[in-house]
Amino acid sequence: MPILVMKFGGTSVADLDRIRNAAEKVRREVERGYDVIVIVSAMSGKTNELVGWVSQTSPLFDAREYDAVVSSGENVTAGLMALTLQEMDIPARSWQGWQVPLKTTSAHSSARIQEIPRANIDQKFAEGMKVAVVAGFQGISDEGRITTLGRGGSDTTAVAFAAAFAAERCDIYTDVDGIYTTDPRITKKARKLEKIAFEEMLELASLGAKVLQTRSVELAMRYKVRLRVLSSFEETDETSGTLVCDEEEIMESKVVSGVAYSRDEAKMTLLSVADRPGIAAAIFGPLAHGGINVDMIVQNVSADGRTDMTFSCPVDQVLRAERAMQEAKERGEINFGELVQDTEVCKVSVVGIGMRSHAGVAAKMFEALKAENINIKVISTSEIKISVLIDRKYMELAVQALHDAFGLDEAA
Repeated sequence: MPILVMKFGGTSVADLDRIRNAAEKVRREVERGYDVIVIVSAMSGKTNELVGWVSQTSPLFDAREYDAVVSSGENVTAGLMALTLQEMDIPARSWQGWQVPLKTTSAHSSARIQEIPRANIDQKFAEGMKVAVVAGFQGISDEGRITTLGRGGSDTTAVAFAAAFAAERCDIYTDVDGIYTTDPRITKKARKLEKIAFEEMLELASLGAKVLQTRSVELAMRYKVRLRVLSSFEETDETSGTLVCDEEEIMESKVVSGVAYSRDEAKMTLLSVADRPGIAAAIFGPLAHGGINVDMIVQNVSADGRTDMTFSCPVDQVLRAERAMQEAKERGEINFGELVQDTEVCKVSVVGIGMRSHAGVAAKMFEALKAENINIKVISTSEIKISVLIDRKYMELAVQALHDAFGLDEAA
């Protein structure tokens, strides 16, 4: 039988009624002739509750025990889903990560998938099982300990199973009905996309779009897993949702496919840095060691052997970045006059594979922002993306202006 992977997020399995609703969608796919692998998240809010219990019990917790506790949420959902399917007379059983076994690294709370052997589940399919309900977000290390893949890791679990079992498709059921040209909460003109290329989705996910976890999109792109994002709460058919696929499957697309934003950004500038070979390594080495997620980087023109270095990072990492820079200065690794921070900025980006073959995208973007009197603080570009750092108070205005400027409310 062809295999289909179906993943249900926390809001899709938040209570018994929603689990029954999800099980009904699984039943329809079984009736269409699929063997189905269902990946489930914990019930909505349950993981946060478990994390809270761990933190209250042990502020400096053992990461191995953290994983043992927080992985239990998915185990409960998997068992309930399997029982619900059995009540529908569908042969189903639940699988915890160690039972598959989904093998991972030993980096507790942020493990990486190494291997998903097919033998155990294939054997059960051969014996008549129609649905394998697998607890997402978890696996087992070489040491035999339960591991977790990081928040949002059930998306990655689903894509990894689709790749390992050569599934026809991986359907991600969530609380939205697809991928939009931008956040519909910001502009009512946002339009649901029928298809989007892996590269575009990867950029949008990394730039703030929260529909899919970034690692899951990376995995899908690497193994050419066709992803479909669709709603758990609507009637769906073969044309529902948004298909995330290879660029070749998209006949024609707009130059820009979407506008993304990241609200909680900070701009940090090291003033009067000694301009010498290796200065960038001296600055960004300690930042990387401190776990600071540096994004946009700009170095000013040197004057009298001194320069300014600006970079952006998440606003909740500002204090760690300051400490890393001060410690590097005290060690004599870098010499700067002052570290200036601006924690009232945001990042707005336009993304599209069409940028590769069209000139003038940056000019149109800058003109749209100029027309709204929005000042650009930092600019960063790649082959299919242009990002700007602007004052946070102008974020929604900028998103709306760019959405209009590139005509994203109109179909290609």
